[in-house]
Amino acid sequence: MSARIHNISIDCRDTYALAGFWAQVFECPRQPDDFPGDPEAMLLPPGGPEVLFLAVPEGKVVKNRLHLDLEPTDRTRDEEVERLLGIGATQVADGRRPDGSGWVVLADPEGNEFCVLRSAAERAATPAATSATAPAGEAPSA
Repeated sequence: MSARIHNISIDCRDTYALAGFWAQVFECPRQPDDFPGDPEAMLLPPGGPEVLFLAVPEGKVVKNRLHLDLEPTDRTRDEEVERLLGIGATQVADGRRPDGSGWVVLADPEGNEFCVLRSAAERAATPAATSATAPAGEAPSA
């Protein structure tokens, strides 16, 4: 017997606001019973596990030990990075390479890092390359 991911939990100070940011990222609505000040909020992104936002008193102080790698489905990596910057993400690092491979590290409004990879169409259009430092979704043909 195996296990499956039921939800991904994200600790934060403002569950409603952070769920609002990620609702825009995933292009899905907040749950109708989530309100400002609630101790938790939930998103149900299409095709993925639930994302649960839990209120905690402390702020983020160190690098994430776990992060999400996002793959755009209907736009390029660079278009998705621009969209996410426009809704409140900040750029942390740029791992894009001259050959078009690589990724961009962004942070949500509370500082949680996540990566934006190339779309499947972009990867399919590029000859295979290898990289020991690429996120799992980018190796070997980032």
